Amino acid sequence: MGFCISCGQQHQDGIRFCRFCGNQQPGEQLLARLRHEAEQIHYMRLQAQALAQQQQQQYQQNQYNQQPRW
Repeated sequence: MGFCISCGQQHQDGIRFCRFCGNQQPGEQLLARLRHEAEQIHYMRLQAQALAQQQQQQYQQNQYNQQPRW
């Protein structure tokens, strides 16, 4: 099931025009490309989160190492 890109009503996959508002819907090639781009963005976001976590751990380790030892 999909949703109209114009009015948001739910419809069956593979339709060319929305039965509610009549607007043309994207074709399968465009949808496949958009899904691929979304997967790439998701992967890049996961990498950025992992890097940020690694940097935070490094910062905390540096802060700990700079504390005076009594």
